[in-house]
Amino acid sequence: MNNSYEIVGRGPRKVICLHGWFGSATGWGPLVDSLDREAFTYAFMDYRGCGASQWYKGSFTMDEIAADTLALADRLGWPRFSLVGHSMGGMAVQRVLVEAPARVEKLVGLTPVPASGVPFDEAGWAFFSSAAESRDSRYGIIDLTTGNRLTRTWIDGMVEFSLANSTREAFAAYLVAWARTDFAARVKGNGTPVLVVVGAHDPALSEAVMKDTWLQWYPNATLEVMANAGHYPMFETPVALATSIERFLGA
Repeated sequence: MNNSYEIVGRGPRKVICLHGWFGSATGWGPLVDSLDREAFTYAFMDYRGCGASQWYKGSFTMDEIAADTLALADRLGWPRFSLVGHSMGGMAVQRVLVEAPARVEKLVGLTPVPASGVPFDEAGWAFFSSAAESRDSRYGIIDLTTGNRLTRTWIDGMVEFSLANSTREAFAAYLVAWARTDFAARVKGNGTPVLVVVGAHDPALSEAVMKDTWLQWYPNATLEVMANAGHYPMFETPVALATSIERFLGA
């Protein structure tokens, strides 16, 4: 099965980008407008159940995303590439690294889920689980993870995008995939160059969380904090984010 994808750029450095729980291949916002299309070629992939691939059947797991990513790289003729992953995609890029370490040049995690998943208490799990069916829960999650500081118009747009770009079945299954998958033991000590970017206003996947996970496991990891961003820096601080990503990938 061939996942749908969007290509941006024509440059020699190849990058595959994996989206978050609320996203899709076309859900990266203003970030795309600031990417260097002469130096890089970016492939933004849809997971099964998302975007233009939302009617593709699947198991909706990290293993499946990794396999589909490597299949896309093969279709594109990219033996080596870097990876950028947002949120859930931040866990997925690590899974690709585990499956094909010799093919991955560099890794960028944007407000990324650690390879150990995310622990929830009972109330938190009920809240996040309800988002598959509840528009209000999706709104509340986006508002919470951006620090309760952004306009209702923008949050409404993010909610509507997520509803239009994923099936309820896939959305529910991907929560289990990113929250309750744990392969941290398989990434510890990996020497791949890694950049981790977090938003100062993200209360969940925070600077402290990254210091306890990503920076402990990857000896060549660096951490950057976006001062005016929460969980969606590609929308909140797109120019600064593009600059950080390409400074790291192009070094």
